[in-house]
Amino acid sequence: MNNGTPSRRDCLRWIGAGTATAAAAALVGLPRAARAAALSQVRERGALKVGVYNDMPPFHVAGKGIDVALGEALAESLGVKLALLPFSADDNMSDDLRNMVWRGHYLGYGPADVLLHVPVDRPLMDDNPRVRIFAPYYREPVMLARRLDRLPHLETMSQLGDQRVAVAGLSLAGWLMLGADGGAYRNQLSTHCKDGAEAARALKRGDVAAAAGLASELESELRGDSRFAISALPSPRAPREGWAVGMAVKRDADELGDALARSVAELVASGRMAQMFARGNVNWRAA
Repeated sequence: MNNGTPSRRDCLRWIGAGTATAAAAALVGLPRAARAAALSQVRERGALKVGVYNDMPPFHVAGKGIDVALGEALAESLGVKLALLPFSADDNMSDDLRNMVWRGHYLGYGPADVLLHVPVDRPLMDDNPRVRIFAPYYREPVMLARRLDRLPHLETMSQLGDQRVAVAGLSLAGWLMLGADGGAYRNQLSTHCKDGAEAARALKRGDVAAAAGLASELESELRGDSRFAISALPSPRAPREGWAVGMAVKRDADELGDALARSVAELVASGRMAQMFARGNVNWRAA
């Protein structure tokens, strides 16, 4: 853990405050041609550059995942090909927005035309006036999976008893489990997992009786297996409704952003969005 701070992997990170006024003022009054340039460039190029996080199961691992499928659908809706731009997360979300949306990374890659898996969060928006955060396409809660033969009921954390629980220590789930009931479960946590998907695999092997993580991580490994139940983490500190996940473009990329927002709405209305998540063995939750 990092002083009890949830990791950036969970999209709930502490974001450093910045001075937004001057940057926001610089964006006022841009001509229509400038606001249309991003979409025109995408079409002239014949490809939509989509930023996706590396090693984020089930959304992107080695060129495959739900966000890759979404990127393909967005590119298709614009009549262009997908140009996937995977990258490793920086220290916080504002750094990622700078590196992958409005400026580009100092190592020479980026920016993308659009970055996926961005929290649709008002403080984040206020702190980053150079980007437009929009089009929420999923809602991500923190959950707990358990073996029904060892934990048939779990309405309260105390029902864990002395059973072992797998969780990624550097994650929101890890932070919640370590602090639950005044730290009562610290000694029974297996925190070496790199993410909730790995914790779920430990549960499948029988190494532990339960696993905590993001709903998408746990479901991608366990959904449909009758030996396990996945339910809300029974902690009052857990965000019950989770948080909305969307995307980001440059603030002045109005026409591109509007086109992508329409694409997301159409994918949701047609049922294609839910199908993408189902192919990843994840229950789609409307944002």
